[in-house]
This record gives sequence, C-alpha cells and structure tokens, in this order.
Amino acid sequence: TLIMTLVTTIKDQIKDAMRAKDVVRLNVLRGISAAFTNELIAKKRKPDEELGDEDALAVIAREGKKRKDSIEQFSAAGRNDLAESETAELKIIDEFLPAQMERGEVEKIVKEKKEALGITDKAQQGALMSAVMKDLKGKADGKMVQEIVSKLL
Repeated sequence: TLIMTLVTTIKDQIKDAMRAKDVVRLNVLRGISAAFTNELIAKKRKPDEELGDEDALAVIAREGKKRKDSIEQFSAAGRNDLAESETAELKIIDEFLPAQMERGEVEKIVKEKKEALGITDKAQQGALMSAVMKDLKGKADGKMVQEIVSKLL
C-alpha cells in the first residue's frame, strides 16, 4: 500500500471538494495548499517541491491557530456570523491535526518535566515551557500549556 503524505491527501481532497461543490471545504484546503507553497518559499525551496509531513503539520497547526485567534476576536466583537464561519473552517483544519491531549494529561506531563528538570521558580518558566512544547509538538494547545506551567510555578 502506498502511504500518502499530508500534502498529497490535501491535494486529493481539493478535487473531492470541487466535485462535491463544498465551497467552505474547498477554500480551506486551497488555503492550506497555498500555505504549504509559502512555507517552501520561506524555507528557500522550490514551490513545486513537497513539504515533509512534520513541516506540513506545523503549517496546518498555524492555520488552525489563526482561526482560533479570529474566533476569539470575532466573538469578543459580537460578530457571531464571522465566528461561526471561522469555526466551520477550524473543524476542517482539525481533521488533519493529531488529536489534542486532555488538560489532565498535559498537567501530568508538565509536572513530570518540571521534576525531571528540577525547576523550582518562575524564573525558569521559559525553559520548562519550551521543554514541554518540544515533547507535545502539535498535540496540545500552547495557551493551555502556558496556563498549566504558570499555575505550577
């Protein structure tokens, strides 16, 4: 069996979305595809090369974060119509991201990492934060990790 890369999967799904006339899905997938190209250019690679899955995941996660930020801002401004469309887009993006960890699991990992590194005060918060984020790469929301780290120190 041929293992498909994330980039190939998204290209295939663009075709499916076109056939299904699913405008929202099509726009989101095209946006991700464009972000892949931008990432290649930013990394000084040719636009027709293919990103590896790890880089592709980072790009997709960034697209998801943009939607989350927009949802927060639109909700705060009382623009529920816009927040809803961003939420619909985020749902599509989430399909391609690894499942997010529960808060309890993240707290456990933060505690273990804190003990392993012997971190005892707020001054070392950055070191703990970066160590945890490296371990959880893409599996937990950075904001949640930061809240947990702050609470524990």
